[in-house]
Amino acid sequence: MEVETPAQTQRGAHQQACMIGTIKQQLPTGAGAAAKPLHHNPLLVVNFLLMIIGTACGPLFLRAYFLQGGNRKWLSSLLQTAGWPLLLAPLCASFLSRRRCSAATTPLFLMSPRLLAATVGIGLMTGLDNLLYAYGLAYLPVSTSSILISTQLAFTAGFALLLVRQRFTAFSVNAVVLLSVGAAMLGMNAGGDRPAGVSRAQYSAGFAMTLGAAALYGLVLAVMELSQARHAARAGCAVTYTLVMEMQVVIGFTATAFSAVGMLVNNDFHAMPGEAQEFGLGKAGYYLLLAGSAIVYQFFFLGTIGAVFYGSALLAGVIMTVLVPVTEVLAVLFFHEPFNGTKGVALALSLWGFVSYLYGEVRAKARQSDKPLNTEHLDP
Repeated sequence: MEVETPAQTQRGAHQQACMIGTIKQQLPTGAGAAAKPLHHNPLLVVNFLLMIIGTACGPLFLRAYFLQGGNRKWLSSLLQTAGWPLLLAPLCASFLSRRRCSAATTPLFLMSPRLLAATVGIGLMTGLDNLLYAYGLAYLPVSTSSILISTQLAFTAGFALLLVRQRFTAFSVNAVVLLSVGAAMLGMNAGGDRPAGVSRAQYSAGFAMTLGAAALYGLVLAVMELSQARHAARAGCAVTYTLVMEMQVVIGFTATAFSAVGMLVNNDFHAMPGEAQEFGLGKAGYYLLLAGSAIVYQFFFLGTIGAVFYGSALLAGVIMTVLVPVTEVLAVLFFHEPFNGTKGVALALSLWGFVSYLYGEVRAKARQSDKPLNTEHLDP
């Protein structure tokens, strides 16, 4: 009869703890996580905070770049995803943790080839979306651009219905209607805010490109959710947050490479030192603004893909839309853009729509968690 030594006992307990931790990490989002209301998920709150930082600061930084003398659209497009290397540190930590807890060979990447191909496609769409958004922000005030981008909620709802069969409740429909009406009110009030030095043709082009960016990003969110769901169905296990970060790295790298090619063709890399010398905030301010833009936009994209992971594409769209008034207020404070009664009403409608959606989600999750277990087919 063998007697376990203390070292063997400790090693066995460590392996058991690692197995338990791995099982907890891979619980399906539709099982364990779905039974909890959204406000009980701390990681969703963290992603919500990341979206607040990115949504509020990103447009202000890019608009400041153009107002202070910057004129490189491809560079502005690149800045929106250039912060992807920030995710390498947590991914390395996750890999080391999985390697320490696993007795078998630990794969370096969790992505399957099909998911990798789909994510590269999402990255290319994101790169094009960033370019459209940069062109719009070069010719439109922050408030107008944010209003037009908020219409992505309607596009997200439509694509989510077509691609992932997103179920609509009375509360979510009410939220979409309220948020869309608020955005439409602001849009009708934004006709006379053409910045000085911007021609009517440039303003119209910026308007159209920003609407195109909103539509394309609505498609990106729905495709992102669909790719995660199909990967989970093929792999037979839940999508983990580590996999979500891997997707964001691939999206960021692909979109950044897309913009870098455009910068090479447009000779932007060669023009950057001269632009920095003539920048309104000085050379140091130029590079600090570029670095800050890359960081806050990475917060935004990571928060968005996390919201899709823990909630849905429609939830991510609702959060982005409800944050539009925050950008409006900051634009008034920093760029002295006008804030009138129409924008106040739109702010109230946006908050009402967000509360309506959140209440509907919490109510649905509470009903699901309180549903009694069906024991009809269980053995005695």
